Amino acid sequence: MRARYLAFIALAALGACGSGDDGADQPAPAAEVATETAPTATPAAPDADDVDAIPAAFHGRWGLVPADCEPGRADAKGLLTIGTDKLEFYESVATLDDVEEAAPGRIRASFDFTGEGMTWERDMALELEEGGSVMVRSEFGAEAAPDPFRYTKCN
Repeated sequence: MRARYLAFIALAALGACGSGDDGADQPAPAAEVATETAPTATPAAPDADDVDAIPAAFHGRWGLVPADCEPGRADAKGLLTIGTDKLEFYESVATLDDVEEAAPGRIRASFDFTGEGMTWERDMALELEEGGSVMVRSEFGAEAAPDPFRYTKCN
């Protein structure tokens, strides 16, 4: 009798665990592992409205001729030094104003110039070529230089 009693208790205990039909006592199914990887998005060109600095690829010293890059030269009239928000020429400084266009290796913007007691504004584009070792500066507008200026990065 005792054996039947223990068997009955064991059956009752198993019955209390549930039949598993409702899934309430079942472990949650394992998440499926994705076999495909998400496509890699190509970085979008920055929107001109979001750009408020000259891209770092342009920063540094640039010369119209090799002698402009020689350190300590007082007569380096073709030397152009570019920073975060300004272009420093031999006798003038241009401060970044409004960016019209921004793309990797290119920026077109208006710049506020000061130099030799005068102020003026110029619309210019800076564009990198030859893997970033050459920069072309083009001016636009009524008083703009007719031809672009071609600079080489100083070492």
